[in-house]
Amino acid sequence: MKLRMAVALAIFVVAICMPALAADIGGQWTATFNTQVGEQHYVYTFKVDGEKLTGTAKSDNGTSEIQNGVVKGDDVSFVENLDYQGQKLVITYTGKISGDEIKFTRDVAGAAKEDLVAKRVK
Repeated sequence: MKLRMAVALAIFVVAICMPALAADIGGQWTATFNTQVGEQHYVYTFKVDGEKLTGTAKSDNGTSEIQNGVVKGDDVSFVENLDYQGQKLVITYTGKISGDEIKFTRDVAGAAKEDLVAKRVK
């Protein structure tokens, strides 16, 4: 009886803690999507340490360091500070991780919202 109770308690604790674990999104991801300025091609390189996300966002317009990155469970968010033709654009990403895909919405300097899907490079 005590063993059954201990096993049930262990399963309960694991079930509660599972959503708090950050998804493993380390590595490279690619995305191609349409924007107001045409088709964009991105390679995201993510590094995860606990809930902290760092890395780079490389596009046809250059490479930006990922800032303020967070991964909590299957939620991810970060900021890309893009230099677009001499203009600084703050692009805020929020997304949901699902296996080898991340569905992102990005807010481009408060002027445009864009949806995209990044896929893990295997």
